[in-house]
Amino acid sequence: MVLEKEIFERNTTITNLNKQLDIAAARAENFDQIKIEKTQNDERLKFVEADRNSLKSENIAYQKAEEGRQKEVSKSIASALTLQKSLEDEKSRLNDERVQEKEASLEKMKLKWSDHEKDVQNHLQLICRNNVITYISQEDFPHTRNKPDSSIEIMDQLIVFDAKSPANDDLSNFPKYIKNQTENLKKYAKHDNVKNDLFLVIPSNTLEVIDQFHYNIGDYNVYIISKDALEPIVLSLKKIEEYEFADKLSPEDRDNVCRIIGKFAHTTKRRIQVDEFFAREFLDTLTKAGTQLPRDILENVIKFENAEKLNPPMEKRNKKILTKDLKQQVDKLEKEMELREIPKISNQTDFDL
Repeated sequence: MVLEKEIFERNTTITNLNKQLDIAAARAENFDQIKIEKTQNDERLKFVEADRNSLKSENIAYQKAEEGRQKEVSKSIASALTLQKSLEDEKSRLNDERVQEKEASLEKMKLKWSDHEKDVQNHLQLICRNNVITYISQEDFPHTRNKPDSSIEIMDQLIVFDAKSPANDDLSNFPKYIKNQTENLKKYAKHDNVKNDLFLVIPSNTLEVIDQFHYNIGDYNVYIISKDALEPIVLSLKKIEEYEFADKLSPEDRDNVCRIIGKFAHTTKRRIQVDEFFAREFLDTLTKAGTQLPRDILENVIKFENAEKLNPPMEKRNKKILTKDLKQQVDKLEKEMELREIPKISNQTDFDL
């Protein structure tokens, strides 16, 4: 019995050992599989690491490129801000210059207006001296009340020239002011020895706002003129003095006198209109030159401008301006125009002034 028991135990032990061997063999087989898988995983890991390193290198390159781009963008933004500030400063400077120029022009215009009355008196006195015409100052005007700025005497008649200028730089009310002044001239026209043709002399730079240059008040006429028109008008009026009695003029002579005066009036107003047109064109060209020319060219232009000097003929008190000399100069200019093939301006105008 003991022996059977030992055999049984040994068989049990052998069975258990066989199971353990089977388990160990299975484990060994699994271990080999795991080892193979580990080897494969190690290979894949190497590829993954290689890809990771490659991606890391690319990422670093991208980061460096992005940093460079950010630096360029920052530089561009800084440059744009600097340029913007420079443009704003230049714009501010140009605006300041334009404001200063406008203020200087306005002050110059106001100064011209403030001196307008005295300027008209001096100019009229010079015309009278050069043409042997009696000038009547404000103090010498024969009527004790309501004295005009200036007047002249032709054929025992006083011809009134009253200077008028704007009170300020707002010209919108100037035409209405002039119209009111034409009605106030009745205080001069009511005198028998005052000619019923009276003249209001305004600054030439206010002509553009005036839309009516002649007023028929009834008992007298008022003409709106500039200082430039004084001489031709005075000479036209003096032409009548060549006749001893105006009422003895023949119809032909009367027509000739009216024709000459009309020609003087038309030519004077046309000259004022042309001068005003070219003055505006020149000012517009100067403004464009100051804003559109490159800075370096503009500076050179200013240098050449400062170096230039115009010397118009000087007027001498006792030296006569002869018509034949003027005609010779005109003929000379016409010949030069023909040589240069410059067309002449037609005498015909599209409208009457």
